[in-house]
Amino acid sequence: MNLHRIYGLLLRYYYLFIHSFERLSDAFYWPVIDLLMWGLTGSYFVRSFAGANSNVMFIIISGILFWLIAWRGQYEITVGLLEELWNRNLVNLFVAPLKFSEWVFSFVIIGIIKAIISFSFALLIAFVLYKINVLTFGLYLFPFGALLIMTGWWVGFLVAGIILRYGTKVQTLAWSMIAVLSPFVGIYYPISILPMWAQRISAIIPVTYVFEDGREFIAKGTIDPTKLYISLALNILYIVLSLIYLKKSFNSVLNKGLIKVD
Repeated sequence: MNLHRIYGLLLRYYYLFIHSFERLSDAFYWPVIDLLMWGLTGSYFVRSFAGANSNVMFIIISGILFWLIAWRGQYEITVGLLEELWNRNLVNLFVAPLKFSEWVFSFVIIGIIKAIISFSFALLIAFVLYKINVLTFGLYLFPFGALLIMTGWWVGFLVAGIILRYGTKVQTLAWSMIAVLSPFVGIYYPISILPMWAQRISAIIPVTYVFEDGREFIAKGTIDPTKLYISLALNILYIVLSLIYLKKSFNSVLNKGLIKVD
């Protein structure tokens, strides 16, 4: 891969980001809305029910912040591709000596950068509004964050492959696919409350183990490393499979002609 071409793409996406109100709102507006809605809901439960768990607010806020990382990793890949299709720019990109791997890698890097920006901003807002400091997770934030954004990547690669094959008529998957996973991963509640069929689905989703370990840390101050290893193994498997599918989809589009993707 050529670093100059990757840098050029990153620079392009940076200028698009700072000059687009839509992109800025995705990075800052929606995290604030989620923190207000779910944070105030958690505050209501804590104040209204004397027996409410004192960790409820911490679980809700940390869940919002962690899910933001997975969502941002997926969003940059799928919506980035859609914008190229909407603007009929995919042909222009690959007229240049741009490799498929460089294109994908640029989405991964920009996703990491924006995830850090959004997470840091949301973390500050959470502390200002609710006096909750997710930094108390300490060094565990790094493996948690890495596993969460890896899940965002393979979901993004999978959806991008589907969009390349079937066009923008399935573009709703760019926003809805990762949301479909959210009820099964236990963002705000333990997996044990789900019906058994749903728990079986949860067991094959990597971020389930991150949220379970997060709640264990909040309750006991420790984590189960085995859960992180399972999450890592599943993420690696799904990333490899989704990249293979994305590459096959891209090759299929090349055979038909990039101009025909709509």
